Amino acid sequence: MKSHKKLTKILAKHSGRDEKGRVSVRHQGGREKRFLREIDWKRRKFDIPARVASLEYDPNRTANIALLYYADGEKKYILAPEGLKVNDEIISGQKVALKIGNSLPLKNIPVGTAIHNLELKSGKGAQTVRAAGTSAQILAKEKGMATVKLASGEQRLIPLNCLATIGQVGNAFLKTVKLVRAGQKRHRGVRPSVRGVSMDPSSHPHGGGEGRSGIGMPSPKSPWGKKTLGKKTRKSKKYSDQSIIKRRK
Repeated sequence: MKSHKKLTKILAKHSGRDEKGRVSVRHQGGREKRFLREIDWKRRKFDIPARVASLEYDPNRTANIALLYYADGEKKYILAPEGLKVNDEIISGQKVALKIGNSLPLKNIPVGTAIHNLELKSGKGAQTVRAAGTSAQILAKEKGMATVKLASGEQRLIPLNCLATIGQVGNAFLKTVKLVRAGQKRHRGVRPSVRGVSMDPSSHPHGGGEGRSGIGMPSPKSPWGKKTLGKKTRKSKKYSDQSIIKRRK
């Protein structure tokens, strides 16, 4: 189905290059023209019912999206949860029914409920649990905070006034889709990746050697000589450390 024109705009192509035209992210470029669908991450139209007009494919994300027609005439896109159908009615509010697609604060969602589209800071909009087939689970509530188990297995403290949407993100079978030709990757903007061992020594630390050879060093390295096996890239003092109860596996 064709996307709603007023909620779409052309997505600019950068091909992995910075403002000076230099490649800053490798293996990007050459994708097809795309339109960006503006998703309503905040779901702050409280107590106004909305009808699901259509379920659509979005080339910019793994999940499908749903076009909502609100009772006041406004139209918005949201992520389509598993089980949502055309002509279903959903609503966002402080105390609304626990129905797939409804959005409400964590304080009003029972422990054990599957949720997605989760805010980390109240009013900022959903920042996590947005990929196809993912969901989080509320484990406990105490002292104004909810303990939420994310899809990665990480357990995190989130304020009870943050919004979440009931249900699991749809399109869970995306991981079973196999690309059968190289052009499908290129159309998505993914350029070929060459193994370091097949390069010459001046192009990659793994390069050199006659025929098939190992990397010749205790730990693999990036093209710029940085260790890549077991090297921690997370900041040692990140602002969200105090919110994490249990790290992901």
